[in-house]
Amino acid sequence: MTWADAIRLAARSVLRRPARAALTIGAVALAAALFTAMLTMAETAQSRVLNQLAKGGPLAGIQVAAAASDPSQVGIDNPTQGPPKSLDPAALARIRRVPGVGGVFPIVTAQSLVIWPQHALATTGEGAGHGRSDNVDFDELVGVNLTHVTDLPVTVTAGRLPKPRSLTEVDVTSVFLARYGITRTHVKSAIGSVVQLGAPRGFLESDGSKVFRTQWTEAKIVGVVAQQVGSGGILASLPLAQASHDWTAAGDPSVDPDAPRSPYAGLFVIANGLDQVPSVRAAIATIGYSTSAPENLIASVQRYVHVVQIVLGGIGVIALAIASLGIANALLAAVRERRREIGILKAVGARDRDVLRSFLIEAGVMGAVGGLIGSILGLALAGLVAEIVDRYLASQGLAGVHVGFPYLLGIGAIGGSIVLALLAGTFPARRAARLPAREAVEL
Repeated sequence: MTWADAIRLAARSVLRRPARAALTIGAVALAAALFTAMLTMAETAQSRVLNQLAKGGPLAGIQVAAAASDPSQVGIDNPTQGPPKSLDPAALARIRRVPGVGGVFPIVTAQSLVIWPQHALATTGEGAGHGRSDNVDFDELVGVNLTHVTDLPVTVTAGRLPKPRSLTEVDVTSVFLARYGITRTHVKSAIGSVVQLGAPRGFLESDGSKVFRTQWTEAKIVGVVAQQVGSGGILASLPLAQASHDWTAAGDPSVDPDAPRSPYAGLFVIANGLDQVPSVRAAIATIGYSTSAPENLIASVQRYVHVVQIVLGGIGVIALAIASLGIANALLAAVRERRREIGILKAVGARDRDVLRSFLIEAGVMGAVGGLIGSILGLALAGLVAEIVDRYLASQGLAGVHVGFPYLLGIGAIGGSIVLALLAGTFPARRAARLPAREAVEL
């Protein structure tokens, strides 16, 4: 029996029992789809999400404070800072030239007197009487470059971000809103409120008296954020924070000794990769500034991602193994039904290996077709999940993570399905090959 004869015999057997073949191929397809989709998503978590953040995002970010470094604290995630040290454009330029630095973003902060609209105290939050009785407080205005917000630890939880150069829009944190009785479930009620922001400046009058004057700005709350750029509860554009900072810093130091003296309150430095965070931190410490970075968190995230990959891959392998049992069962049933046919083949001169070859071809064809269909379905499923994830990230004000289709993985899934099908079909095929020719006359 030639290979062509064996292929024709296997094809005839499959076409003669289309329902059984369809169910077997469907089982293989579903298993291959599950395997492909899970490994695609696991690979995305590693190569797309983690590495994308690592190469220009918060995970590879380093906080640089306007304070001297303490040699005994270098390498600690959240070190104790040394004495205050001016952080100016010259220092920013030096840090930008450090090998492994992908971006440097200045952070400007300014103390601000906040006047919350009096009428909002009774209309926002959980209801009248749940907020403050007064509407005046102090907080810190945090200004960052909002055109690069995806590189910063800032997440929009409601509303939107201020326009990058706006002098009349701000975002606030849920902690800030909690002071006025606005709980996390009601933060959207604050959007649209207008607050008065006052930057104080100390003056020494000609008669020696000390006075403070305030530069007022009216700002509309356009969103609620969670942010780790600064300790303040108000996030603003860099120009708005800079104007308030410069007004306060220009005051008389004898009147306001706590006024900011450093041009920048800090820097957010992006390393080119997670593995370069330690070396960049060490170089910045050599320049003389205190740094902090979640290195232990980064290591933990990497370990957990590897665990996810192993778990998802294991589930996919189990699914393929179950499908292979289905192939074995289908072929065993075919052996029982085709005993007379096998006996006749043996009687006319077919050898054991010819019968074995025919059954293995049948198993391989079902594995190949099921693997092909399953790979296409798996990649489509991964694409659908990616679309859902992208929409969620967009709703949070973050850049989407587009899932790349690892076609080599799809090809591997097809090859794996064929191999498993052949392994599953080996026992039924050997059983069929050992049937003697007399089966033709005994049935």
